[in-house]
Amino acid sequence: MTDSNAQLPATVEDTSRAPRPRTWPIWLVLLLTLALTVLLALWSWQQWQTRENLAGTVSDLRADVRMLQENASQRDNSLTRQLQSLQQTLADQRERIATQQRQIDHNASELLKAGNRSRTDWLLAEAEYLLRIANQRLQIEKDIRGALAALTEADRVLRQTDDVGSYPVRQQVAKEAMTLRSLESVDRTGLYLKLQAAIDSVNQLTDRALAGNQAFDSDASPEAGPEPMNQPWWQTAWEKISNTLSRVVVVRRMDEPVKPLLSPEQSAYTRLNLQLTLEEAALAVLRGQQALYDRALAKARSTIDQWYDNSLPRVNALKQTLNELAGLDIDPALPDISESLQLLKARLEGRLSSPEAKSGNTTGRSSDS
Repeated sequence: MTDSNAQLPATVEDTSRAPRPRTWPIWLVLLLTLALTVLLALWSWQQWQTRENLAGTVSDLRADVRMLQENASQRDNSLTRQLQSLQQTLADQRERIATQQRQIDHNASELLKAGNRSRTDWLLAEAEYLLRIANQRLQIEKDIRGALAALTEADRVLRQTDDVGSYPVRQQVAKEAMTLRSLESVDRTGLYLKLQAAIDSVNQLTDRALAGNQAFDSDASPEAGPEPMNQPWWQTAWEKISNTLSRVVVVRRMDEPVKPLLSPEQSAYTRLNLQLTLEEAALAVLRGQQALYDRALAKARSTIDQWYDNSLPRVNALKQTLNELAGLDIDPALPDISESLQLLKARLEGRLSSPEAKSGNTTGRSSDS
């Protein structure tokens, strides 16, 4: 190599003609990987859907099984209750049959005893029943008239007997009847009806019946009387001026306490409270509770005096009715009329156990035959 060649630039190789690297295998791998990924995702999603469907099916099956178990349990409970009901019905039927059998035996024994009784025994038994009714009417129902009527009827029945031993019983019945006649009978029905009429009267009271509202209406709208005819002009003018001044200037007395005006709700509450108080008094009349009756009427009268105007005719009539009912005695002291019943019981027991009665019954049956 010469020096001139050594000074020349280095030869540059032509790279444009070099072969390009092959990239399609990489793309092919990528496409295969992507396809496998998609297929795997689709398979996984399908498996997940299958699992969800299986889980739902299992849940439905469990719910169906649980429902079947509940239905079976309810059916068992229903059958158990029906069985218990049938057993209870059977026990009731047995008890009823036993009761009827006992009643039949009792009736049979009573019929056998009745065959040995005379007409006097039947009359004494009827008198005993009437005396029982008299005691019940007086002690339980507090009906003096009913008890007196039962005693009178018992004395009439005893008068028809030929039993000498009933004389003490009739004597005691006469004493007890005299005691009942000396008592003043309480007309509970009349008192109850009067209280119901008072309750109806309270229903008809309006707000104008209140004391404060009545005074307010009289102050707010004073009535002017008719103008007299044939009077001087100066007198007519003076009356007009006086009426005008009376409307402008109102003079009220302050030495008396002023009752507050009630609202419509308070007025309705006052009427309702008064009605309930009178209902309480009516209930006390039926039950014969003197203390409750007096307390209810006192409360009702106090309510009327406090809130209503007594100058009105309806309020005044209601107050007078309550004043008349306030002094009545609805629970008088009742006597004891059970001694005649005890004497008659003793007479019946002695008559059934006495040999004279048995011989009399035998004689009566033989004479009948």
